[in-house]
Amino acid sequence: MRIGIIGAGKIGSTLAHLFVDAGHDIAIANSRGPDTMRDLEKELGDHGHAVTTEEAARYGDVVVVTVPLKAYRDLPADDLAGKIVIDTCNYYPERDGHIAALDDDSATSSELIQQHLTGAHVIKAFNAMRFDHLRDYGHEGGANQRYGIPVAGDDPAAKKQVFDLIEQIGFEPVDAGHLADSRTFQPGTDVYTADLTAAELRDRIGI
Repeated sequence: MRIGIIGAGKIGSTLAHLFVDAGHDIAIANSRGPDTMRDLEKELGDHGHAVTTEEAARYGDVVVVTVPLKAYRDLPADDLAGKIVIDTCNYYPERDGHIAALDDDSATSSELIQQHLTGAHVIKAFNAMRFDHLRDYGHEGGANQRYGIPVAGDDPAAKKQVFDLIEQIGFEPVDAGHLADSRTFQPGTDVYTADLTAAELRDRIGI
């Protein structure tokens, strides 16, 4: 599969390595341009390429968005139309500024991203685990217990593709419901960065 990644910070670069190791082709972008990612590109080998944001959006059958939430309106909506977009973004008011709809809990950050990316299928995942644990805690299929990755989204077929990717990198996907339900694993919840098995995660989310 071709996977675009918009955002080359800790989560983005970690996922790039994991997806390449799982046999996928990656195009990764950051806000500063491809030339600032040549070292990462070398680490990824022949299956990883540093590109512009627009190129990453066009490249991927699935596109991971992992940027500061305050920058979500800069995402190229036209290029992402029709794509499965995995949203890893979290709301931190001290970094992102206050967003009224999130402060009063009338919406989730993923719903705001979906409103901007009207033609995409937004799925929330990979936001609730630290990057180093995401890098180190995956287990091969068949392990007795695997760490759970909560997933929320409104499109069942898109969620299924994200479930498959999660399994390929050694975690167990946990269906947390619709995009609105992603508030159950946002920052400030007892699920966020808790490193739970899939069974523990289901219990805490209440599913």
